[in-house]
Amino acid sequence: MKYILASNSPRRKELLAGLGLDFEVKVMQGIDESFPASLPAAEVSEYISEKKAAAYLSTLKEDELLITADTVVICGEEILGKPKDAADAHRMLRELSGKTHQVTTGVCLSTCEKQRHFSVTTDVTFKEFSDEEIDFYIENYRPFDKAGAYGIQEWIGYIGCTGLKGSYYNVMGLPVQRIYEELKKF
Repeated sequence: MKYILASNSPRRKELLAGLGLDFEVKVMQGIDESFPASLPAAEVSEYISEKKAAAYLSTLKEDELLITADTVVICGEEILGKPKDAADAHRMLRELSGKTHQVTTGVCLSTCEKQRHFSVTTDVTFKEFSDEEIDFYIENYRPFDKAGAYGIQEWIGYIGCTGLKGSYYNVMGLPVQRIYEELKKF
């Protein structure tokens, strides 16, 4: 089986490589990542990972297995996507400050014959951040390509993560332990 990762994320590439799989990266532009407003926040990432898979299905060959994923940060019932700018990143980090939030990654594994999809949720607790800490992080790490405006593996995670329940790698963007188990079943 040839594995295809449908993601441009350097973190997802690194994490999947950590499983020892040979894989190719294929990325389509312009995939619709919208979702129904009535969909519960915890189901959004799995829904989007399935939509991403649907966009690739017609291009799959018999010997290929496609991996699509989507990660969302949920604070209360609000989904915190990728920030538009520094002010939006500041707002998100202020919202996450001193609270426990959820990071959910939806994954879809697809071949020409079958498909499996699932999601993994991790609880992350942050200390109370000062405005100076938030501004330092945004200025030096520019987290504009990250859901919730942070990377757990970066400075803000080092100084701010006081608790984590679940998969650390899920928070980075790919629940590799669960993917490994699902691929064994596949």
